[in-house]
Amino acid sequence: MNNERGPTIHLTAVVEDGARVGADTAIWHHAHVRAGATIGEKCILGKNVYVDAGVRIGDRCKIQNNVSLYDGVELGDEVFVGPSAVFTNDLHPRAHPPQGWKVVPTRVGTGVSIGANATIICGVSLGDWSTIGAGSVVTSSTERHELVVGNPARRIGWTCRCGAVLSRSDSLPMGTDCPACGSTIDGAG
Repeated sequence: MNNERGPTIHLTAVVEDGARVGADTAIWHHAHVRAGATIGEKCILGKNVYVDAGVRIGDRCKIQNNVSLYDGVELGDEVFVGPSAVFTNDLHPRAHPPQGWKVVPTRVGTGVSIGANATIICGVSLGDWSTIGAGSVVTSSTERHELVVGNPARRIGWTCRCGAVLSRSDSLPMGTDCPACGSTIDGAG
């Protein structure tokens, strides 16, 4: 990436040759970014974040301390990942798999917020602006704006782009005005 202003990388962080890091991105203490990873512009990677080869991170993402993003994970723009959240990438992990590793992709949409200590099982897609509660174990895909919690994670409502809870109903309330920010939820967002 052509950077007018390059990334800020802490002295203890390791960013391997071949990793692509966007302008104005900050990578903090003891983080490790592998060759072949792509990180967008204006991101923040906290202490002890691991970004594996093949991971793609969009622009303006914030990844808190102690998060590991393994091969097959793709984050859209403006994604928040809380402290110690976990992403898996193999549905049948073994120390010595007879057929080798089988990476199963995980897609995280634009504006998704993932709470602290949540676990995202590989193969799911998290819909744009969905919210994953702290400590949740996500075993199936989420819809746009869906709010899920628990183990396994289940729907308890819907959130606005700003993060405010809009409804606790079973269906997305199209045309609803957010009481916190005033935006209207429609089919586009």
